[in-house]
Amino acid sequence: MNIAIIGGGPGGLYLAALMKQLDPAHEITVWERNASDDTFGFGVVFSDETLGGIENADTTVARAMARRFARWTDIDIHYRGESHTVGGQGFAAMSRKELLRLLQERCRDLGVTLRFSTLAPDTARLCASYDLVVGADGVNSAVRAAHADVFRPSLDRRRSKYMWLGTDRVFEAFQFFIKQTEWGVVQVHGYPYSDTGSTFIVEMHEDVWRRAGFDATEGAGFAPGASDEQAVARVRELFADELGGHQVFANNSKWLNFTTVRNERWHHGNLVLIGDAAHTAHFSIGSGTKLAMEDALALAACLHEHPDTEGALAAYETERRPVVESTQRAAQGSLEWFENIGMYVHQEPTQFCFNLLTRSRRITYDNLRTRDPEFADRVDMAFAAAQGLDGVAPAMFQPYRLGGLELRNRVIVSPMDMYSAVDGVPGDFHLVHLGSKAMGGAGLVMTEMVCVSPEGRITPGCTGLWNDEQRESWRRIVSFVHERGTARIGLQLGHSGRKGSTRLMWEGMDDPLPEGNWEVVGPSPLPYGPGSAVPRELNRADLDRITADFVAAARRGAEAGFDLLELHCAHGYLLSSFLSPIANHRTDEYGGPLENRLRFPLEVFDAVREAWPAERPLIVRVSATDWVPDGNTEHDAVEIARAFIAHGADAIDVSSGQVTKDERPAFGRSYQTPFADRIRHEVAAATGAAVIAVGAIASYDDVNSLLLAGRADLCAVGRTHLYDPHWTLHAAAEQEYRGPGAEWPVQFRAGGRKPPASRTDAVRPRLSLLRPGPADQAVHQRWIPPREPAPVS
Repeated sequence: MNIAIIGGGPGGLYLAALMKQLDPAHEITVWERNASDDTFGFGVVFSDETLGGIENADTTVARAMARRFARWTDIDIHYRGESHTVGGQGFAAMSRKELLRLLQERCRDLGVTLRFSTLAPDTARLCASYDLVVGADGVNSAVRAAHADVFRPSLDRRRSKYMWLGTDRVFEAFQFFIKQTEWGVVQVHGYPYSDTGSTFIVEMHEDVWRRAGFDATEGAGFAPGASDEQAVARVRELFADELGGHQVFANNSKWLNFTTVRNERWHHGNLVLIGDAAHTAHFSIGSGTKLAMEDALALAACLHEHPDTEGALAAYETERRPVVESTQRAAQGSLEWFENIGMYVHQEPTQFCFNLLTRSRRITYDNLRTRDPEFADRVDMAFAAAQGLDGVAPAMFQPYRLGGLELRNRVIVSPMDMYSAVDGVPGDFHLVHLGSKAMGGAGLVMTEMVCVSPEGRITPGCTGLWNDEQRESWRRIVSFVHERGTARIGLQLGHSGRKGSTRLMWEGMDDPLPEGNWEVVGPSPLPYGPGSAVPRELNRADLDRITADFVAAARRGAEAGFDLLELHCAHGYLLSSFLSPIANHRTDEYGGPLENRLRFPLEVFDAVREAWPAERPLIVRVSATDWVPDGNTEHDAVEIARAFIAHGADAIDVSSGQVTKDERPAFGRSYQTPFADRIRHEVAAATGAAVIAVGAIASYDDVNSLLLAGRADLCAVGRTHLYDPHWTLHAAAEQEYRGPGAEWPVQFRAGGRKPPASRTDAVRPRLSLLRPGPADQAVHQRWIPPREPAPVS
């Protein structure tokens, strides 16, 4: 192949070397606008996983890199005058300048043509002349910009400011300096990259940056390669104690806003993007260099494995996109955590450190326990001590008092519609469904949305509480739960609104009924989506009638014996649709600004609060974001939560979306939990109200991690309980926990121990002559640069 590579950074150079290694007959030219010895930045960090790939692909490059690595396992977190060390992580870093130099040497040795200080020809010309053209020209990619109509990029410019610096203080480990100043929180991400220097990245929210006066040079025109020396001087002063007399160095160092780059496509014809030109991930979770070199390896492999360029580029994108998107999800969580770091500075130091380490949701409690058991023990003890609890039990099995209700543990079976009632009456199916979940160990089991009227149903199969027959059937289920285990049971009340009169889920979710349908209503005559029924706009008399329906249903729920009531103000149902500007276009006192959109849901809440027994908790489920432009955001959710708590809500159950069919959720593991985190820290913690996290929480490790980090008080788990009704008890068995937080029904206790399997049944012999040393020798490794031997006299 005849290959043109635009950009002589690590990704472009590594791709050139790999392609030449695979086939010396390839003719490869690399264009780089900067000189060969121009290097911006200081150190780059690699994971063991990436290094393994480099070693398998090119042992020459791998050996050269290994000779230059600074290696360590520890992270030091400096917070509130204390330093906390967590080990077992595993880092390798080196000078960016050294990396570029060795990659350039490798390319020259293999016969790659390198053209430095040279702008690449127009990409259209290159595409016509070369078999393959690679855009490896970084975050400000000219290739991407020139073909934006094809790649369709989105550039998410974030709110925090950061500056990339270096220091001659050689850190022994990764450093987080969290500095509380009169202007707000400023943090440093630091790590060693050689025996002479360390990377020193200063970051702060833009509001802090302005209050601190760092905006004095905003808009200043700096010459290419020049640094903001005024800002660098202030950084030296601000972090004088942390630097301990050492210097800070600049290299094209200016204040930047991190931009997350995404592209709908990475290739077109014989043109392809790699590295920062295709995607970026925030520096707080790793290195763009790492991603670029992984791209290069995957692209070279696909080009070698496929006979045609189009097939190879399609395979490359198919292979790499899921990896990159997973990394970007983690990076998004991390960068947002640092943007909002001011929310967490009230936390006790051990919890703060755990929160910081688990910010991306990639690292969890179990990960940390494997890496540094002593630190995990400290996290457990700090969590228990802060709440006056037993430090032995895992966080998920610690008790919780929700209003006047004592829960044995912090696991909730989330409300899940079953669409299996007849005329709103729950039957044997619901008894088995909810009864099995209650006997499965959860502290609280929630009903599906129980509708307050026949017209308030989603489907003909929805349950209700608009008559006494329904109440008595619910009483039977509640009694079973109370008699057969330690779980409590909660009632979720709601009205379908504009999402009503639809088929059963498995017959066509949200599809209108073909016949026998009923009138749907809403705040405005706006359908839920294409093909949905147009709702009738509610008038004053309708609002009064619906409020009365909620009150009557709440009273029947209390009579049936439910321990808790949740008002459903989420997922686009009636009360949710009043809250959302997407569904509510009213011009009266119930529409317009959020204060008005809150009015009817709060009226219903107040009426239900008066009807519901004072000693039993009343909670609210909200959609924290509509996932569409011009809809509610997490900032609106904070104010919605604040309003309900002010009216007496004991907890906020934080879900998201389902308000419109046009939504574009950012799905992923625990993807909704950052919304719960924000509401807990900005509103609930100060009021004593609880926050419930929900949304793709799929493991007990996730539950423990969320609780220990202080992101939620309780966790609602839905689909996982459909997969395994005894999920909570099995989680206890997996963690070898036996205690009041997870009591097996007496009939099932014989099954309370995990059955042996082929891997656990065998007793293994001892095959090592010497036992491993103390755990801390392996867990904690510092970067101590080798010293030159003293001269012999």
